[in-house]
Amino acid sequence: MNIRVMKLIDSALGRIAASVFPAPLRLQAPSTVTSLLLIRPGGIGDAVLLAPAINSLKKSFPSAHITILAEKRNTGIFSLIPGVDKLLCYDHPREFLQALGGRYDVVIDTEQWHHLSAVVARFVAAPVKIGFDTNGRRRMFTQTVPYCHDDYESVSFSRLLTALRIEAGSVELAAPFLFLPEAAITKAAELLAPLNDQPFVVLFPGASIHERRWGAERFRCVGEVLSVLGITMVVVGGKEDRQQGDVITARGLGLNLAGATSLSETAAVIQQSVVLLSGDSGVLHIAVGLGKPTVSLFGPGRAKKWAPQGDQDIVINKELPCSPCTTFGTTPPCSIHAQCMRDITVDEVVTAVTASVKMKS
Repeated sequence: MNIRVMKLIDSALGRIAASVFPAPLRLQAPSTVTSLLLIRPGGIGDAVLLAPAINSLKKSFPSAHITILAEKRNTGIFSLIPGVDKLLCYDHPREFLQALGGRYDVVIDTEQWHHLSAVVARFVAAPVKIGFDTNGRRRMFTQTVPYCHDDYESVSFSRLLTALRIEAGSVELAAPFLFLPEAAITKAAELLAPLNDQPFVVLFPGASIHERRWGAERFRCVGEVLSVLGITMVVVGGKEDRQQGDVITARGLGLNLAGATSLSETAAVIQQSVVLLSGDSGVLHIAVGLGKPTVSLFGPGRAKKWAPQGDQDIVINKELPCSPCTTFGTTPPCSIHAQCMRDITVDEVVTAVTASVKMKS
């Protein structure tokens, strides 16, 4: 389903439903858990950063059957998380009804703001219902957890487990926490064969919103400098990023794989790279989950919540007075045309990427 349509439905129906449906009885979490449902609507980044919490759940309750109810746009990530036993699609009616008709010991709604997933959690047959205490959705849960925009998102997700007596500090956030299937590794090797083992930087030029894009021409300028240094650029992304990839890699400057790989194959390409260069995106979080160095460009997005946190990660953020402006996934129209991104220079990015390459070597 279209993301905008989903948000409109949530605004029109979800908020009302969360306010009028009766709240569940407040029950304590069981000491033994045999079945869990995790609801994860949203994009790729949220799904990736949920992985450490899923891995911790499986470690704490090894015999538990973990079902994920996700959206079509983020389902590919859950094939990279070994702790997931079953995957159902939030925006596929038959699978949605299957999740709604199931019985679980615990349901955890990992959505941060919108209401519909909380309403779903309320009506799933589970005595314990856990979610974030961010607005009227709190009425739909038996246990609520505070949410803060200044916390890294994996840390926020780990707090959801405290209702199950799993301390947030015990959740292992260190990478790797994503794991690649052999078929994806093999396919990536085939696609990268033309490089003849030459070191390369993976570039993702896309973004979920226009304001987070830095621009194909700027990325091409970075590629031209890196080429002089003997470093090739490999572009990844979806079919919608193919045109940008053609601009960046034109006249043999690099390899454009945008639109040519599945999500797991994209991850396998990133795994073989020296560093990933990206804006604030789901692909950026895939690199983090694989333990790869990153150079990321932040502007509208909240760096404290979404920027990579590791010693091998470089974040470029001009920190204008109006930045960040994105709140709970919504970015308002920008009267200065995303100056926070336009102010990032090619020289800054080249310096960061080459520094990352040197650290890797």
